[in-house]
Amino acid sequence: MEKYKYDESNGLWYELQGDYYLPCLQLPEEEPVHIGVWGQRHLNYLRENKRVLLSNLQISGKLNIYLADIDKHAEEMCSRLVKQMADREDITEQLKAENQMEWVRQMNNIRIRANEIVLRELIYNA
Repeated sequence: MEKYKYDESNGLWYELQGDYYLPCLQLPEEEPVHIGVWGQRHLNYLRENKRVLLSNLQISGKLNIYLADIDKHAEEMCSRLVKQMADREDITEQLKAENQMEWVRQMNNIRIRANEIVLRELIYNA
């Protein structure tokens, strides 16, 4: 039996593996992009909860772009929320100059709340 065989009806090459011919398939090349912490968290969520979506993104070659987009949106949302919350709660540079420890405490509290919102709205919601 031949090692490789071409099927003109579907345009695929097949390779002999044991007693069976299996299609020679390759995933499309993905362009390398930076995926930050938010994208990594979303990837872990997809691995644990949305395996079909993860497989579809991998097969289509769009996983890295998708994760980079999620990461970018999450970072922007988190920054915007921190700024809005700080403005609403009147946490200013004046407070920072007068009482640094109180400013740090309040800003840490805001960052934690903003992170929780981003996680709930973007990362763990696919």
